[in-house]
Amino acid sequence: MRPPIPDAPEAVSDAPGPVSAAPGAASDASPIPGRRMLSRPQRVAASAVALAALALALTGLYLSFNNVAKFAHEELGFHSLEHGQLFIGGVDLGILTLIAVDLLLAWLGRPVTWIRYPVWLLTAATMALNSASAAPTGGWEPLDYVAVAAHAVVPVLFIAIVEIGRYVIDQVVRPDRERTSIPVHRWLLAPVSTARLYRRMRLWSLTYEEIVRRDADLRGYRIWLERLCAAEKRKPTADELLPITLAPHGYTVTEALALPGIQAGEAEERRRAAEEREREAEVARAEADATAKVRKAEARKTIRIAEIAAQAQVEEAERAAEDQRTAAERAAAHHGELIETAEMAEARARAAKAEREEAEERARQAEAEAAEEVARRETALLETAKAAEARARAAKAAREEAEEKEKEARALAAADTARREAALIETADAAEARKRAAEADRRAAEERARKAEADQLAARREAEARRIRTEAIEAERRAIEAAAETERRAAETRRAIAEIEARAAEAEDAARLTPRQRAVRRLARIALRETDGDLSRIPLERITGEFGVASSTASEYRSEAHELLASGYRP
Repeated sequence: MRPPIPDAPEAVSDAPGPVSAAPGAASDASPIPGRRMLSRPQRVAASAVALAALALALTGLYLSFNNVAKFAHEELGFHSLEHGQLFIGGVDLGILTLIAVDLLLAWLGRPVTWIRYPVWLLTAATMALNSASAAPTGGWEPLDYVAVAAHAVVPVLFIAIVEIGRYVIDQVVRPDRERTSIPVHRWLLAPVSTARLYRRMRLWSLTYEEIVRRDADLRGYRIWLERLCAAEKRKPTADELLPITLAPHGYTVTEALALPGIQAGEAEERRRAAEEREREAEVARAEADATAKVRKAEARKTIRIAEIAAQAQVEEAERAAEDQRTAAERAAAHHGELIETAEMAEARARAAKAEREEAEERARQAEAEAAEEVARRETALLETAKAAEARARAAKAAREEAEEKEKEARALAAADTARREAALIETADAAEARKRAAEADRRAAEERARKAEADQLAARREAEARRIRTEAIEAERRAIEAAAETERRAAETRRAIAEIEARAAEAEDAARLTPRQRAVRRLARIALRETDGDLSRIPLERITGEFGVASSTASEYRSEAHELLASGYRP
């Protein structure tokens, strides 16, 4: 026994606007550009019809004007006959004005359907007034009914001609426009279903042909679905029942069947947009990492420059200390030389003193010898006076000679001492002068050395600064190249992923896969791209967040994706 197919429910009152591409109501229609112009005979005939209609209207006004004006004055409470004439004249003028506006809008291709309703009401009012003015005051005779009806003939003819003219104008202006009203015979043959049809036409702003076509399509689809389910001995799926379920909401069979694919496509677009945002976030993170590396390189450069400057200051302080130490050593050496020179002078003085003492010793020896000689001579003098006197003179002469020698020795010693002292003084002055000259030369040499060292240090610093700047520029260039390479690789990855996803989407569309099958294939592609096909490395939390499903469904997705990869699936 075949499963039952539910009947299409009736339309609800909150149904949306038109879904199909059918033209809207008459008031929203647009003119057809390039419409065919009337020929001369057609224009003449149309002019004649218009004049005849105008004559008919004037005839009706003339026939009813006095009667209705008198009836309005006498029966309707108007104060005078002129007021009654103004009343009926205003009504007739309003009818003609509304008819003119209706025909003009139809000619311009912008008809307004509801304008006809006031025309009909006002015409019915004039017909009622005409009939009332002709009604007898006593009993009614058969001819009275004919007379009353005769007053309505001309207005009915005029309204019929106006409606025919409006229809002709609308057909000329919009020849391809579908019918917007329901035929009268349908109301007579099927009033209940026609009323429902009319309600749906007004709710969804559809034409009669469009709503009939939709009903026929829906009935044909229901019959086809019943036959299919009976042949396959199964119940219809929810997707297959969508045309019947969505029919009360204004969807056609084609639109209802395409709705799952459209929603799946929109979901896929949202997923792709999310992946694109994730890729952009990855690129932004890579750019931030590259910027951080550049900042680190700049910080290292600044630290290196500070270290070099500190090292230069330390070296300069060490050189200053070395210069001070060298100067102290030179001063100590110079002081030692001065001490040595003084010691040499003192040694020479001691030598001169020793020579002087030796001369004095020789003088004392000579005096002793002279004394001995005097003693011998005095002894001899004792022997003989002459001999004694002679010895006395000889002793005196010897003593004088010894004194003279002593004086000479003392003079020689004094001269030698003076000469030595003068030489010592001259040597000390020369040594001092040489020391000052050597000190000046040393200072000049030290100044030249310091200047050369300062120039060399400045050159080394400049070279080091140039090297640091070059290294910093090179590091920045390498960082920029690394960032560009990262961006290029990220762009290539995004392009490759987009190509794979596009090919996969085309293949899935061609295979008419369900949303679940598409999700399983996308999970398999993610595993191939990120974990080399190892689905166990993708946590269930990511699958639930990525696809918006429960944990059990996520586990099923992962199992099905594993089976799909095991079967050789490669996008």
